[in-house]
Parts: sequence; C-alpha cells; structure tokens
Amino acid sequence: MKSALLLTACVLLLGACRDPGPRYPVEEMRLSGATLTDNSQLGLGPEQVKALLRQSLEARKRFEFTEGKSLGQQRPWRITLELPFTREVLKDDGQHTYAEVGATLVLERFGGDLPERYEVVGLGEIRMLNETPGARRTALREALEGALRQVTESAVLQLSAVDRDSGALVQDLQTSDPRVREFALRTLAERRHPAAAPLLLEQLKSSDPDTVRRAIGALVEMRAASAVPALIDLSRGKDVGFLQEIVFALGEIGGTEAEAYLYTVAQGHDQPTIQAAAQQALDTLYASRKHSTPEARGPEHAEH
Repeated sequence: MKSALLLTACVLLLGACRDPGPRYPVEEMRLSGATLTDNSQLGLGPEQVKALLRQSLEARKRFEFTEGKSLGQQRPWRITLELPFTREVLKDDGQHTYAEVGATLVLERFGGDLPERYEVVGLGEIRMLNETPGARRTALREALEGALRQVTESAVLQLSAVDRDSGALVQDLQTSDPRVREFALRTLAERRHPAAAPLLLEQLKSSDPDTVRRAIGALVEMRAASAVPALIDLSRGKDVGFLQEIVFALGEIGGTEAEAYLYTVAQGHDQPTIQAAAQQALDTLYASRKHSTPEARGPEHAEH
C-alpha cells in the first residue's frame, strides 16, 4: 500500500514539475476599440480589463512580461486586445438570456526579416441567473473571463505552431484535438505548404461563413491555383457582398482560369457593383505581373 502511495506521489510531482514549454516574452499589452473604453454594461475600466488579460496570460504559464528587461537576441511580442461586442442574447427558444462577449487578440512581433502578426478570437457566454442589473453585470464579466481564457489558450497554440517545423505540423493535422489541427493548418497555409490546400478546400464546404472566409483567406495567402475552380463554384447563388469577396480572392490568386472568369464577370454580370469589383480585381492582377494571357485579358488588351 505504501509503495502504491509513494508511486502516486512521484507521478504527481513529476507532473507538477513538467516543463510547460517555451515562454514567450511580452513587451506590451494594448487595448483597442470603443467597447473597452465606454461600456457601462461591463462596468470595468481599461486598466481593470488589462489586469484580467494579464492574469489570463500568466495562468497559461507560457507568457513572461519583460518589464523592461533586456532580452538579447530574443524578440518580444506585443499583444492587443479588442472586444468587438458585449451583448445579451435570448437562447433556448427564448427561455433564457445569455451574456456574450467576443474577444480578438492580436499578436505582433517586429525586428526580424518581416514583421509577424497573428490573430485569434474567442467567445465567452454565460447564462444569466436573473434580469437584475447586478446579475447582468456579473454574467457579462464572467463571459469576458471566458473569452479571455479562450484567446490566451489559442495564443499559446498559435505560437507553438509557429515554432514547429512543417513536418511536425503535417503530423499535427492528424491529431484528435481540433484546436491543434486548426493552428497547424493555419501555419502550414502561411508557409504555403502543399499539405494545407486540400484541407482548406474542404473547409469551403462548411456551413459556417467564418470558417469559409478563413479558408478563402488562407488559400489567397498560398496563391493556391487549385482553389480557383472551387471558388468559382462557391460564387454561384451568393449575395453581392460575399461574391465581391470571392472576386477579389480570385484576383489575388490569379492564373488563366481566374482571369477568364473575372473578365467574363466584368463584362457581363447583371450587378454593376460586381462588374466593378471584377474589373478592379483584374486591374490588380495585371499590375502584379508584367505579362498576361491575351485571351484571358480580352480583345481590348490583346497585343497587336
């Protein structure tokens, strides 16, 4: 019995002493947006929100505030928090009210060959116990804390993915943790790794508009020519705003098929705003290279 207890204690001690991973230096925390500076519902000042953010970052045990210390060759991160909304929403068929807080955390680092910028989002939601002012404020603050937990956890996953080589990230695409898969995919897409494109194309079929938009953005970053047919298919039956996004994405990706589609839309779409967007996308595409295919550019652009 004593041996079993001793073994259990050793395991617990080893777990407690396990290295959580590299620590990321934080040079500065910022707040952005009117929701943080003028929010009577939340009832917290900017410095109080900053303190909550710092607590959440420190709880991850992966962030270290530099406090003016010299870091040598190590480059610190700047973290900016924005709360796009704080709101109350009826759910459960209108039976209950929930407090919701959205959070966006931007991670930036400078001083290398290129600046680095990553963005993670979170949504905290708490069911209100009643409709009194005190209960509403308490629920919103708890929702804020939940949103901060989400974005700081996601920040660790994002920076961990950035530190991993592409081979390890490809392996991460097979993990059972959807969050690890998401950030592995993001990072591979940023590196234009071919393993990312098929998974991003699958995400274009999602019913979640935000997932689709993120996939489009990643495919644009990759300049993935294989995405052009899928984006053209996706454009069918979409509203004007979403169709404009697809048109501009095709202009960024480029290629003969994208040019031909954009030329057709610019010449003959029944919505003037879409025609104008397609022409603008074509102009951007032409400006990005010295030569283009005369057939795709249309007769007025053909060489004589």
